[in-house]
Amino acid sequence: MPRQIPILVTFLFAAVGCDAQQQAPSRAASTAVAPHGITATFSIVAVDPETGICGAAVASKYPAVGKVVPYVRPGVGAFCTQHWHEPAWGERALDLLEAGQAPEEVLATLLKDDPRREQRQLAIIDIQGRAANRNPSAASQPSLYWGGMTGRYYACQGNTLAGREVVVAMAKAYEETEGSLTDRLMAALVAADCAGGDHRGRLAAGIRVAKKDHAGYWFELYVDESDDAVAELAKKYQETTHAAKGRWPGAAPCPKRFKNTRPPTAD
Repeated sequence: MPRQIPILVTFLFAAVGCDAQQQAPSRAASTAVAPHGITATFSIVAVDPETGICGAAVASKYPAVGKVVPYVRPGVGAFCTQHWHEPAWGERALDLLEAGQAPEEVLATLLKDDPRREQRQLAIIDIQGRAANRNPSAASQPSLYWGGMTGRYYACQGNTLAGREVVVAMAKAYEETEGSLTDRLMAALVAADCAGGDHRGRLAAGIRVAKKDHAGYWFELYVDESDDAVAELAKKYQETTHAAKGRWPGAAPCPKRFKNTRPPTAD
């Protein structure tokens, strides 16, 4: 698969270039309570149309994040629901995708009449490689920075990040890593973590991969609670024997790991 061929790049700054009308929903939302909590998260969804493999990977300070944000289905695609995440949307999004809706249509269907739509961060990709993501325009101050990038057969996104470098590093690693789709998802997660990841901490991480003609998840791996979740997940991945793995040698500890300088938050 050719590398480094991005087709769309989007950066969204919640604190820059917003007029008073745009700021109003954010102030109102800051007093509301997310029903399932806020998955301050960075994630990536991707497919390989040639092999029929699709997957998603995620990391956050949210506990067991790998079991509530990413959803994948063989022969269909992958979906992530985060920030004010809605787990019920996982299988529904894939149902809509399987029924023939394009990724953009699926997001529109989910968000239609949703009173919390400006708090949602979503990403979806179908098995053909068509991808779309959507960011939380009314995210509150602790959720800065948020944004996303969409490239050839992948989409990556995050909120409550250390900065733009997290999303850029994730996309760059996915495009440039030599190996299987699962290798590249892991490499992207490690690169994003090294760039700062979730600025609050590194509690949990997970990866799910599906393969055409293989029922359920073909590969899944989780770290539900840890002081250094992505590093632990990468170590477990290196120690795992599975056909989903390729020639990626794994990643050494970050040589110049980002140190969080943001004040702690309660969420």
